[in-house]
Amino acid sequence: MWVRGDRVVAYYTLAAHAVAPTDVPRSIGRGSRQPIPAILLARLALDTSLHGSGRGAALLGDALGRAVAAGAQVAARLVVVDALNDNAERFYAHFGFQRTPVARRMVLKMSTIADALSS
Repeated sequence: MWVRGDRVVAYYTLAAHAVAPTDVPRSIGRGSRQPIPAILLARLALDTSLHGSGRGAALLGDALGRAVAAGAQVAARLVVVDALNDNAERFYAHFGFQRTPVARRMVLKMSTIADALSS
């Protein structure tokens, strides 16, 4: 959570999650019969006064770093997000999230995130 004065201007929430193999791209769910363990990025919000400032990318980066750390503890393979609208879909796609068969649901592999964070 980021606070400016006495006002919250940005926050995110993460939660343990699982997705059906049929609800992710074939390249991710192929061969899986059991639900795929994941971390759900349940909320990512930035005050409109900060839109376009690059802070959204920084907030997402922080969330993904924490998701990787949490995923190591709970053996999660994916980060899942349910994009609110077309703008949110474009935002997440810009950072490598893939669309899924479920409307507005997008996923990113933990291994992809970990590789990006280590480089």
